[in-house]
Amino acid sequence: MISPSHLLGSFRVKSLRGLARGALVAATLLALPTAVLAYADLLPDSFDLSALGLGTPTADLPHVARQIAAGEPLRIVAFGSSSTEGIGASSPAAAYPARLEVALKGALPHLAGGVTVLNRGIGGEHTDDMLLRLDRDVLQAKPQLVIWQTGSNDALRGVTLEHFREATIATVRQMQDAEIDVVLMEPQWCPKFDATPGAYRFRDAVREIGDELGVPVIRRSELMRDWVANAKLTKKQLFAADGLHMADGGYALLARAAADEILRDAGSLKLAEAQATAID
Repeated sequence: MISPSHLLGSFRVKSLRGLARGALVAATLLALPTAVLAYADLLPDSFDLSALGLGTPTADLPHVARQIAAGEPLRIVAFGSSSTEGIGASSPAAAYPARLEVALKGALPHLAGGVTVLNRGIGGEHTDDMLLRLDRDVLQAKPQLVIWQTGSNDALRGVTLEHFREATIATVRQMQDAEIDVVLMEPQWCPKFDATPGAYRFRDAVREIGDELGVPVIRRSELMRDWVANAKLTKKQLFAADGLHMADGGYALLARAAADEILRDAGSLKLAEAQATAID
């Protein structure tokens, strides 16, 4: 006859073994944070990730998160005007889209097929110009993500703020309807903007649209001021000779900021931070 104490002891051993198995799987997943979404079903039903400081990851870029979790290729379209094309950079390889591709490949080496960032920037264009090529340059490429840099030329070419807002909102929704994640990039901080009355209202409008539609915004204007204030670059290093576009140093920092934004909004950086907290 098996005693109650023996049964209780056996139950405790099995529970501890189950917990150990769950902890082992969780530890393995923590070693590769982006795999959590793909392999969370391997954990026991009763295992609580919150015990390790991890909750259910939420992603502002669900299509990007899905590709990362599955280890599938990630395709991004950098859509915009001269700052996307790379005017002011010493070469196409120094423009932010090319640098972004390098940064994301380094951060996501497990993706089969890697990361591709298509540069679809054309200098001088405002929102209406870009909309004319939206289907050809964005939708037909079937990306998981579009980074849309917009608002700079609208402010400088006299487009009304109301029209800019309406066109931008409609276009973001069109991309979302095509199952594409969107990140907006606001206009730059630069001497020419400083000298243009009302120019920064377009920066503020991009931020407001992001809040309204739940779309992340790369706050480029704010970032550029911070780089100079924190002595990461001097103004001379940040700006090209025309005083409007960035030089190589600025594009390099912008690419790093864009990569961090994408990883954070896809849930990857949140999981990495949680991993570091659990280890500490």
